[in-house]
Amino acid sequence: MHVVERFAEFALAFRARPIPAEVLHHAKRAVIDWYAALLPGAVAAPATLLEKAFAEDLDRGGATLALGRKATARTAALINASAAHTMEVDDIYRDAIYHPGAPTIAAALAAAQESGANGEAFLRGVIVGYEISTRIGAAMGRAHYRYWHNTGTIGSFGAAAAAGVIYGLDAKRFAHALATVATFAAGLQQAFRMDSMSKPLHAGHAAEAGLLAALAAREGVTGSLDVLEGEAGFGRAMSDGPDWGKATATLGTDFHITRMTFKNHACCGHTFAAIDGALELQRTLGVSAADIARVHVGTYRPALEVAGYEYPATPAEARFSLKYVVATALTHGSVRLAAFEPARLADPATRTLMARIDLAVDAELDATFPGQRAARVAIETRDGRRGEHLQPTRKGDPDMPLSDRELEEKFLELAAPVQGETAAHALAARLWRLERSPSV
Repeated sequence: MHVVERFAEFALAFRARPIPAEVLHHAKRAVIDWYAALLPGAVAAPATLLEKAFAEDLDRGGATLALGRKATARTAALINASAAHTMEVDDIYRDAIYHPGAPTIAAALAAAQESGANGEAFLRGVIVGYEISTRIGAAMGRAHYRYWHNTGTIGSFGAAAAAGVIYGLDAKRFAHALATVATFAAGLQQAFRMDSMSKPLHAGHAAEAGLLAALAAREGVTGSLDVLEGEAGFGRAMSDGPDWGKATATLGTDFHITRMTFKNHACCGHTFAAIDGALELQRTLGVSAADIARVHVGTYRPALEVAGYEYPATPAEARFSLKYVVATALTHGSVRLAAFEPARLADPATRTLMARIDLAVDAELDATFPGQRAARVAIETRDGRRGEHLQPTRKGDPDMPLSDRELEEKFLELAAPVQGETAAHALAARLWRLERSPSV
């Protein structure tokens, strides 16, 4: 049996069984967090520009954009997924170095709206999309992440799997949907090593590609069933020979969706341990930003490679600048959306502190990546004191999770400025009872 066929077997079996209560709850948490990322991204570029680019696919069709505008399913998936990945507040599956929500939930929602599915069917699609894609991402490992952006590549499988469940594909067609989408998987890290809008478009492309593959498979389009494990397949071409047996071993018994990271800061997740560590050490020392003479951050290598902007000039660059976000946290106390407004980007106190921050790879912490995301922070004060703090994980990681209340507060903080307080509260209430909804 080929790997995609094993995934298809799981998807078909899961569609016929009750959803475990814990899994259902965590799926709703994922959807709430997705909306928290979607809404602020929907009123910013590139989503606003994509609405112009795809105008012929709008104001018709069976799906909707974030604020209710009608769209064809593929265009809704593309724009909504791009929007959900724009503000860098979407979820993470740590072991796969991957943001599953943006592409997977966007595709699931478009498919569910187009086909008239209810809330439970939508959540089933989300769960299967998360379970299959996170396993593919974890199997592809750190070698894949050297050049590829996992949200674009691995996200294609999440989108195809979610849509395949919602469209009711049988096992054969489901396997072909995964086989077809494998050859669409794309997204280069170089695309966001300078200022650009490409990164959120990776999520958008993944969602659209997944929907396309599922729709094509529904009509009988076939793919190469050995595309993951074959000699010239996805695993060998884009990684170093994944262990596919391990990837499928716990399907249906261990649900990855219960171990998601929900972001507590509005920037690249590789910076979070450093932010959390710096804030904790600042609290312990009882110092203000002006009292700090030097900050040293040691962390894992990909954090410096991905979030290494020395002199960020735009919000996109600043979200991927370890020095900027640590300095902002120490100066202003948090790294939320306001941290990337023009006045904050030019803040003299933040810029001055950035010049006093040193970054380095910590070999011990690098060895634990991606399973652990840690940082070691040292602060020297102007009056000669020195403190050091090891931040072993990130606030929001599964071993230090956001509570349901904290997650809803994040949602309201991000959604209310776009929707208004009343509508945001109403949406949150609806999402918590989504499995009982007759329609999405």
